[in-house]
Amino acid sequence: MSKVKVTAFSISIDGYGAGPDQTQDAPLGKRGEELHEWIFPTKKFQTLYGKGEGTEGADNDFAEKSFDNLGAWIMGRNMFGPVRGPWPNDDWKGWWGDNPPYHVPVFVLTNYPRESFTMEGGTTFHFITDGIEVALEKARKAANGKDIRIGGGTSTIRQYLKAGYIDEMHLAVAPVFLGSGEHLFDGINLPKLGFTDTQTIYGKGAVHVILKKKSENN
Repeated sequence: MSKVKVTAFSISIDGYGAGPDQTQDAPLGKRGEELHEWIFPTKKFQTLYGKGEGTEGADNDFAEKSFDNLGAWIMGRNMFGPVRGPWPNDDWKGWWGDNPPYHVPVFVLTNYPRESFTMEGGTTFHFITDGIEVALEKARKAANGKDIRIGGGTSTIRQYLKAGYIDEMHLAVAPVFLGSGEHLFDGINLPKLGFTDTQTIYGKGAVHVILKKKSENN
């Protein structure tokens, strides 16, 4: 059965999914890149971006699994790019070059309409101005029974969490404190939302925490 899930989403020990003062030069905010240092050396990351052989082990296993059985992605506009306000033109195609790593339909939440476009490798970006429910409905149809990944950023995940749409999450807890920024769980009651099953696995660069809603059969 198709799931709505968060995978390989990095947070600090104190719960921040991005640092403060996000800019075009620092899209993850101050010190935000420190949250993702666990994934940069992995074989999966290096394969995607063609920079070397990469490391194996638990961190790489989770990086690999994060792409399993995906039929569609949903992301916020800030994750797609640094452009704010009305789209000045169609020049910006994302951070990832001509061949983004998604290879499935990607639905971008935005307040400003833009025509869909297709990149190398089968990634098609669609821009949704009608809210998270419409984006999820379109993603379900596009996924055709496969899973839907809520890719981020923090605000987008929080919206889907609060609405009760997310079935499971894999969080990579980086060994850093940010102290401020975008907090993932501020004001969110995970047990009330049904998250009761947990699993923890230690990687070299992060602690991997799996959160799932308890199955009705258990």
